[in-house]
Parts: sequence; C-alpha cells; structure tokens
Amino acid sequence: MKITVAIDSFKGSLSTFQAGQAVAEGAKRAFPDAHVTVCPLADGGEGTVDAIIAATGGETVEVTVHDPIGRLISGSYGIIPHTKTAIIEMSAAAGITLIDEKDRNPLNTTTYGVGELILDAIKKGCRKFIVGIGGSATNDGGVGMLQALGFAFLDKDKKQVSFGAKGLQDIVEINADNVPEALQDCAFCVACDVKNPLCGERGCSAIYGPQKGATPQMIADMDRWLARFAKLTKQLIPNADENFPGTGAAGGLGFAFLSYLNASLASGIDLVIEETGLEAHIKDADIVVTGEGRLDGQSYMGKAPIGVAKLAKKHGKPTVAFSGCVTEDAVLCNEHGIDAFFPILRRPCSLEEAMNVDNAYKNLADTATQAFRLIKTFSNF
Repeated sequence: MKITVAIDSFKGSLSTFQAGQAVAEGAKRAFPDAHVTVCPLADGGEGTVDAIIAATGGETVEVTVHDPIGRLISGSYGIIPHTKTAIIEMSAAAGITLIDEKDRNPLNTTTYGVGELILDAIKKGCRKFIVGIGGSATNDGGVGMLQALGFAFLDKDKKQVSFGAKGLQDIVEINADNVPEALQDCAFCVACDVKNPLCGERGCSAIYGPQKGATPQMIADMDRWLARFAKLTKQLIPNADENFPGTGAAGGLGFAFLSYLNASLASGIDLVIEETGLEAHIKDADIVVTGEGRLDGQSYMGKAPIGVAKLAKKHGKPTVAFSGCVTEDAVLCNEHGIDAFFPILRRPCSLEEAMNVDNAYKNLADTATQAFRLIKTFSNF
C-alpha cells in the first residue's frame, strides 16, 4: 500500500511534520509494509516557509528586521537556491503574535520589516518571491513595506511619513526615485485567500481592524486615510484598483503588492501544492491522508485539507482526514472531497491537555491506527 500524508499543522500543538509522522506511525501499525510519504503542508500562512523549503531542498535565512512596533528582531525566510526563489511569511516581521496585546494598535504598527526581508533576499540574488500574508498586526496599506524598499511617502515638509496607519493621513506626495533597479526584475506571487477590498464596509479596517486593536473611531479614520492613499497611488500608478478582491488582505498589504510590485494573488493551498510537487505524490498513492487542528463548516473555503482532497479526487484517490476537533457542520467537508474524517481526542480532557504536543501526537497516531485497521478489514490491501 502507498499512503501519501499531507496534513496541516495543529496550530499551537503539532507542526505539519509532527502530525505527518504521527499518522505515518499509526498507519504502519496496521500496514507494516506500507510505503508512507509525508509531505509538509500549509495554506499560505504559518508554516508555509517550512513546508516549501522542506519539499524543495531549500534553506532558511536569518536576518535582523524591525517588528510591527519598530523593535529589532531576528526574522527568517526561505530560499530555494537553484531557482533563486525567496519564500516569505509576512508574519515573520509584521505578525500579530510578535507583539503583546497591550501593544496592538494599528495606528502604530508597520509592515516595514516585511520590506526588509524582501530587500535582503534581493541582495542575495532572489528575483522570484512567494509571500504569505496571513496573520498581520498592521493596517498601514503596505506603506511600511514600500518605504523599506525605497518608495517615498512624503508629508507637506517633504519628510517620510511616520510608521503605522496614522502616517497615511499625512501623505501628500509619492515617488519611486530611490527604489533599487533590481526590484523591476522581481516577480511576486502572494498567497492570499482573503477577498476583501481595501476600503468600505468589507474593507480591511472594518473587518480586521478590531482584532488588531482598533476602536470604532480608528476604523473610520483608517478607512478614510486608506481611500485617500488609494487616490494618491493612482496618480503614480493609474491602473491601481482598491476594489480588486484581496487588496484588503493584511491591512492593505495586498493593495501594496498588487499596485506597486505588480504581484499576482493565488490561493494559499494551491500555491503550496504547486511549489511542493504534492500532486505527483498523490497521483502515485492508494490512499491520501490530510487534516488540520479544527475541521468545521468553513474548512472548505480555501483551507489546506480541502485543497488536498480536491487534488486527490482529481486522481480518484480516497481521502481520510484527522483533526483535533470537528464541529457538526464539518460534514460539509464530505461534499468537498474528504471521504471520512476523525477527531483524535480519546477521552475528556482540558484544552491544555489536548494541545500538549506529546498527548496530541499519541492521540493522532492511535486514531490513525484504528482508521487504517478499519481500512484493512474492508479492503484488499
């Protein structure tokens, strides 16, 4: 039997690698002679760098950058040397988990560190970029990132505006005089499953601002400033479109990538599948295994397990999923390629106990064992 395991991380608990090994261990208890291939998985958010560099033989690069509130930190990204491709998670420099809750204020938080990651990769010879933009602490329209890359956003005194969304209100001039020439040779593909526009009732300020610390007054102000920023951008880049789906991703970082860096947007899981070569492993498998920390009625909307399941169905492969927990509406996943799913909790316990790495690993391996014993009972493998 050939088994391909492509399971997303159980966030806060098992990494994609640990989850994959747990399933492999459980499967081989039932089928000792099985050939199990574990493929790291991510959906464009946390774990994307690790998944892609593990599958492609890439390497991790450490660089000092500024975090969302301007502190110097060690940020990392991946490089695939033979293709000179950089794999970046914006959350490594501008992620909400980098700062304490008391410091979460989108008027002050910046994407400057994301630009520093890109600039470092350019200096190392990279010209192709894959960027995941989930989990931001920012709402600055990507201005901070662009400032790091040499774009000037000037106030009435011809000085760079301050970091954070509050700087947007002071922009009166934008120029690209100091942008490195190499940036023109760079191609950016952005993993983005968010469809929000930049402004309005479905814009980034209104929808995502509250979780980043924004008050109702901040939301109204930031939305107005972003609309003005978009208008100024069009004077420099006439085809900029603040209403294009995804421009509101990561506090407007999607708008910056699309307008200033001529980026393309792609589904996170589709991008990871393509870059890791997962389809070849699925095509060769008898059974495909996927999953994530939580399966629910929203999982079919761009989540990693459904992306895997759709690919498996393309090649007629049965697909089983494991999850830390499932909700009643998770049955919708059965309509989108997952033939059967199994929660892994074995007994009543606290959330802390359930997410303990050792406990989660054992629970996943034990559940996988029983699922594959069932498969063995009713199959010819």
